[in-house]
Amino acid sequence: MKEIKDHYFFKAKREGYPARSVYKLIEAQERFMFMKPGQCILDLGAAPGSWTKYASRVVGKGGTVIAIDLHRLKVSGPNILFHKDDIFETDIGGKFKDFLPFDVILSDMAPKTTGRKDLDHYRSIELARAGLEICSRYLSRNGTYYCKAFDGEDFPALRKEAQTLFKSVRIFKPKSSRAESVEKFLLCQNKKS
Repeated sequence: MKEIKDHYFFKAKREGYPARSVYKLIEAQERFMFMKPGQCILDLGAAPGSWTKYASRVVGKGGTVIAIDLHRLKVSGPNILFHKDDIFETDIGGKFKDFLPFDVILSDMAPKTTGRKDLDHYRSIELARAGLEICSRYLSRNGTYYCKAFDGEDFPALRKEAQTLFKSVRIFKPKSSRAESVEKFLLCQNKKS
């Protein structure tokens, strides 16, 4: 993916975040306040670590952020645990049993884009669905899932699947997401039992 050197890119550098994507989480948090001090958060596809760093600041010393990615993070902290692995192969229930259930699960995962919109969309939806599957097993009752997915023909079906698991499912398009971008975010709140 090409790096966009815009206002958010330079703001991220000034504020010590490795990527401009952090503002897509900050905007959602400032509007919906779904992360709180002391929580345990799972960040899927966390590298380079902007979301992890911001979430670790929100949860504070009493909270924990567990970050999973195939690539190393560019951030660290006393309340950040990084696990280098594929989310499809990680034994979350075994490796992180002392932290279960999670209060919030985040996913800014995106496929390596091919330039074929249909294929990229499908792969993006599959990643968001993998996050939903993890939520179904490891997210607390009334917990929150905030994830990215590329818009397209399967997006409404993804939203419907989320609605079977959560009482509230909103589509959110942050200002920091470029207007021409096909990415959208689902904020899924109040997980059913």
